[in-house]
Amino acid sequence: MKIFTYEHMVHYYETDQMKVVHHSNYIRWMEEARTALLKEIGWPFDMLEKNGLISPVVDVNCKYMRSMHYDDIVEMRTRILEFTGIRLHVGYEFYNKATGELCAKGDSTHCFIDPDGRPVIVKKIYPEFHELLQSLSKED
Repeated sequence: MKIFTYEHMVHYYETDQMKVVHHSNYIRWMEEARTALLKEIGWPFDMLEKNGLISPVVDVNCKYMRSMHYDDIVEMRTRILEFTGIRLHVGYEFYNKATGELCAKGDSTHCFIDPDGRPVIVKKIYPEFHELLQSLSKED
C-alpha cells in the first residue's frame, strides 16, 4: 500500500486551555489528509463532485495514544486500506514530527453516491479511478 504524507501545524484554536489538541480535530485532519491524497493522485474532491460523484463518511474511528499540542507539526500518514468498488476504507496515523512519536491512529469508510443520494459503482462511471484506487489498496 502506498503511504501518502500530509503535514499540519497545530493552531491555538485547535487546543484546550492546557494547549492540548481537542480530540475532534483528529477527525478534521483525516479529511484534510484524505483530500490531499485525492489531489495528489489526480482526483481532487472538487473535480469528483463537479462530475457527480460524492463520497460521504459512513464510519470513522480514532484511537488516541499521546497528546499533540499547540505549535506541534502533525505528520499524517494516510493509506487506502481497501476499496471494494463501492466502499473506500482509508487509514491514518498521526505522528509528532519533532519526536517521531505515534500520537493517534484511525480510519474512515466512505461510500460513493450521486447528487440524488443513490449508490454509485465507480467502475461503471470512472473505470480509471476505480483501477487506481484498487492498485493503491494492494500490498506492495
